[in-house]
Amino acid sequence: MSRSTDRIFFFILLLLFLIGGSLFYVWSRIQVVQLGYEISNSLKEERALAEANKRLRLEIATLKSYNRIEKLAVEELRMTKPKPDQVIVIR
Repeated sequence: MSRSTDRIFFFILLLLFLIGGSLFYVWSRIQVVQLGYEISNSLKEERALAEANKRLRLEIATLKSYNRIEKLAVEELRMTKPKPDQVIVIR
């Protein structure tokens, strides 16, 4: 090979290396942006789920309320409170 052929080969190799490096850099930046969007969406979903969890816990507390259960028992099921002699304490 002649000296000019060696230079052309070296130049082409250097050019390919620069193009490959540039493509890798652009690809990595795109990946960072996409991951940023995924993280943002996950955080938004986490906040929504935490809010739903709060609402459900409040609903559970409301449904387990002694006053509510007593009202349902008396009004809908026609139950009455037992007399003291009807209560048997088990230990």
